[in-house]
Amino acid sequence: MKSGLLGIAIAIVALVLYWSTFSLNPAQQALVLQFGEVRGVQTTPGLKFKAPWQNVLIIDKRILDLNMPPIEPILADKKRLLVDAFARYRISDPVRFYQSVNNIPAGASRLATFLDSSLRGVLGNATLEQVVRDDRSNLMEQIRQDVDKRAAAIGMDVIDVKIRRADLPEANSQAIFRRMQTERQREATEIRAQGEEQSRRIKSRADRDATVIVAEAERDAQVIRGDGDAAANQIFAEAYGKDPSFFEFYRSMQAYRTAMEKGDTSLVLSPDSDFFRYFNDPSGKVSAPAAGAAQ
Repeated sequence: MKSGLLGIAIAIVALVLYWSTFSLNPAQQALVLQFGEVRGVQTTPGLKFKAPWQNVLIIDKRILDLNMPPIEPILADKKRLLVDAFARYRISDPVRFYQSVNNIPAGASRLATFLDSSLRGVLGNATLEQVVRDDRSNLMEQIRQDVDKRAAAIGMDVIDVKIRRADLPEANSQAIFRRMQTERQREATEIRAQGEEQSRRIKSRADRDATVIVAEAERDAQVIRGDGDAAANQIFAEAYGKDPSFFEFYRSMQAYRTAMEKGDTSLVLSPDSDFFRYFNDPSGKVSAPAAGAAQ
């Protein structure tokens, strides 16, 4: 009889201990609830105690991810942008979190609403260049601060907000590509026209320089030729003064060579003419005419 009562007592104690204890790992925090009302908060790992009639709500303490569906905000320059963003958050105030949204799926839904509104608001005041290239990190910090301020009301801290992908819609992309292609073609036409203008200018300058060089060369040639002719005449004059007979002989030989060169011109001269005096007499004396010829 006593052993039966002892067993019952042990069973009752075991049930009480089972209903009165719970454990937490380092990634968990818990709320102790009594008829839906928060009676305690446990944030450290280990074995914990509660009243048997109380319930425990386990809440994740780790940093959680929120993946947003793509949205299409209108930017300040009236362009549409397809934005794929995500956020990282954690539950910092489990009591407020429980009282506001009760569970993680509901909290993630509220946070997604905050993030959607903030993305549209901040990006709506920015241009395409700012979002894509110039000021993206600053815009992301503005969105994070705005979402974090709203999320604090439901017991959540927003650690980070990032845009995973920001693309133009397909129709806008094609229009921009066509505009970029047109601009590149216009720039290419301008560059080509500038190149042709420079080419014509260079050719004109080269032709002018060539004309000047040729004219100067011809002028110098004329001067040199004149100097040469003057020197030759001077030499001939000096030679004539030294030996007039040899000079006449030399000039006659030149005249023979020039007159007898192969050509189409025919000369009819008398053998007794002064032109052929060196043929008749090596000394160049002109022979007297015969008596019959004189008559």
